[in-house]
Amino acid sequence: MNDAANSPPAADASVETVEPLLSVNNIEVIYNHVILVLKGVSLHVPPGGIVALLGANGAGKSTTLKAISNLLRAERGEVTKGAIMYQGEPVEKLTPDALVKRGVIQVMEGRHCFEHLSIEDNLMTGAYTRRDTAEIRRDLEMVYGYFPRLKERRRAQAGYTSGGEQQMCALGRALMARPRMILLDEPSMGLAPQLVAEIFEIVDRLNKNEGVTFLLAEQNTNVALQHADYGYILESGRVVLDGDAEALRNNEDVKEFYLGLSTAGRRSYRDVKHYRRRKRWLA
Repeated sequence: MNDAANSPPAADASVETVEPLLSVNNIEVIYNHVILVLKGVSLHVPPGGIVALLGANGAGKSTTLKAISNLLRAERGEVTKGAIMYQGEPVEKLTPDALVKRGVIQVMEGRHCFEHLSIEDNLMTGAYTRRDTAEIRRDLEMVYGYFPRLKERRRAQAGYTSGGEQQMCALGRALMARPRMILLDEPSMGLAPQLVAEIFEIVDRLNKNEGVTFLLAEQNTNVALQHADYGYILESGRVVLDGDAEALRNNEDVKEFYLGLSTAGRRSYRDVKHYRRRKRWLA
């Protein structure tokens, strides 16, 4: 695949060549001072883009997002090498709340709504650091515009709502913080296909209408590549393949191992020696 993700930005002002909003450069992550989880991961996210981080369970997708949002410390993890740049400045040493104030919000895997609070109270927690009351109300109505089901259920306790409603609530709560970039972890997990399609349609609309940039970690490669502009595939803590979403959808290895499509039928991942793994190194 092409190596645009590792190349320095060109002078052209097009979407593909502008300065990245987020750059992750050759980072390593270690847990408990012993377990090496990420082994030189590099990726770039352009402003206004939707970038997919793909791979099987345990590949390192969630760890990559937590490294960016600085949530590793809560799990005894740390970035030991490399750099994370947001808007051209290093952020790997910032606290999570400082990064939130800069516009980077993570929607965690598994929703993590406050079960005992109502849907509306959950949404309002996203605006906890804000003091512009009138604008908060306006943003709440904006969220209800994208998620009309949440407005219908706004007085219901979050713990008694469906998985799809909780995912909408988690995404709506992130929007209440007025993010420039959302790190979205496994949005399709545990949801019916119809709800997955609805969630991703809303992601598209937020990207186009509100200008929100997305980096999403997703095991559902098929749906992610239908909505992303660019994709990175992780395997055992390394990026092994990257490229435009359309190119990845048409790649024979991706078709076989991640989309379940093969003219020769499904084969064991371990038995195929021709699969082209590719290490990525900071130039």
